[in-house]
Amino acid sequence: MTTTVTRQGPPGGPAAPVPPPAPEGRGGIAGLLELPGNGVRAIVRSAATTPGRLSVIAIGLVLLSLVAGLFGTLAAQDKKDTINGLIDHREPLAAAAQQVYRALSDADATAASSFLSIGAEPLPMRERYERDVAEAGAALAKAASDSSGVDEAAEQINILGREIPVYTGLIETARTYNRQGYPVGASYLREASELMRAKILPAAQDLYRIDTDRLAAEQDDATGFPWLATALLLALLAALIVTQVHLTKKTNRLLNVGLVVASVSVVVALLWGAVSLVVQGSLVGSGEEDGSHQVDVLVRARIAALQARADETLTLVARGDGAAYEKDFGDLAAQLGGTDGQGGLLGEARGLAAGGAAAGKVDAAIQAASEWFKAHGEVRRQDDDGSYQDAVDTAIRDDKKNGAAGAFLRLDENLVAAINVGRQEFLDDTRGAERALTLLAPGIAVLALIAAAGAALGIRERLREYR
Repeated sequence: MTTTVTRQGPPGGPAAPVPPPAPEGRGGIAGLLELPGNGVRAIVRSAATTPGRLSVIAIGLVLLSLVAGLFGTLAAQDKKDTINGLIDHREPLAAAAQQVYRALSDADATAASSFLSIGAEPLPMRERYERDVAEAGAALAKAASDSSGVDEAAEQINILGREIPVYTGLIETARTYNRQGYPVGASYLREASELMRAKILPAAQDLYRIDTDRLAAEQDDATGFPWLATALLLALLAALIVTQVHLTKKTNRLLNVGLVVASVSVVVALLWGAVSLVVQGSLVGSGEEDGSHQVDVLVRARIAALQARADETLTLVARGDGAAYEKDFGDLAAQLGGTDGQGGLLGEARGLAAGGAAAGKVDAAIQAASEWFKAHGEVRRQDDDGSYQDAVDTAIRDDKKNGAAGAFLRLDENLVAAINVGRQEFLDDTRGAERALTLLAPGIAVLALIAAAGAALGIRERLREYR
């Protein structure tokens, strides 16, 4: 039943009817809520027509072009940033951690060797020890700058910062007593060396391992494949091809210039990216194999040699009570390369350096190691026969023929030279990888925009035919 409502009209005239209220849900908030549904229905109705379908396809191709271009650009830029980080940040920090380890090992070996000299401590040895301690402190400060957020690295740095001053204090006390001719100086030296081996060097080794692992992880990131960006670009290319086939069937026109331009842009982006990534990945891998991995082996060989040299001298400083040091020397010599220097770390380094710039230096290091081990055998023979001073003279002699010190120094110098060659190869290869990505990120962005514009213009030409 409908109720008619009237209102009073002008005096003497009929009453004016009042319009019935709007049906519920047709206006106000309820009406607004129905608009999205109406919009969807309108789009569906539009898509049922050929122009509507073409419009939807055009919008989809433009959006896919922009999304693929965005992810492709971000992936290329991320790789470039990762490689720059390897060169400018990660490798120098790994080198700093290596320097801490090496400098402390050398300081211990130099301090032990200085106690074998008669009279005042030789000035070159004193200067070398002080230089090692200063280099270790500077490298530790650099390594500490990157330890935030890495609890294990921060822990090792705290150990080193706490124990190195204790070690240097013990060495100074040992020197003081040694200058005064008191045998207790040797006891302080052994105490300092035990602290170095028990706490300081293990912490330095762990710090070096952490930074080396982080370097390797970032190298793996740099060679990773951008699957998502590649999948989006391939999907875009497939969508463009399907659209062109569809238009060919509908219009009997073989080519659509706009879509062809878009397709060519995507193909160029894929080929450019593929070539750049292959070259970049190959160079990063080469930088790892011929550079950072080779350097790691050489560094470990050098540290083993330095620790063995400290054992060699501490055996003599102990004067008959150095069996433990001699055993450590044998273990380190086997780790380094064996009695002939052909195996162990030196043999591994020779295999890695074969045919490379460092091969000659590694061969020279192996020859020096063989001479050193031969001289060490003479030192032990003289000491065991009771010719202590002859053993000391052979241990500290630096001539090229029979001296242990001279052979060890040649070994150390050649290892340093090989390490420097390896670091340079890492930098050269990694910089080459960075150059392989030059302009790739902005290039993909521009090509994606061209693809979007080509798709829009190509379908726009077909839409004009329906007007």
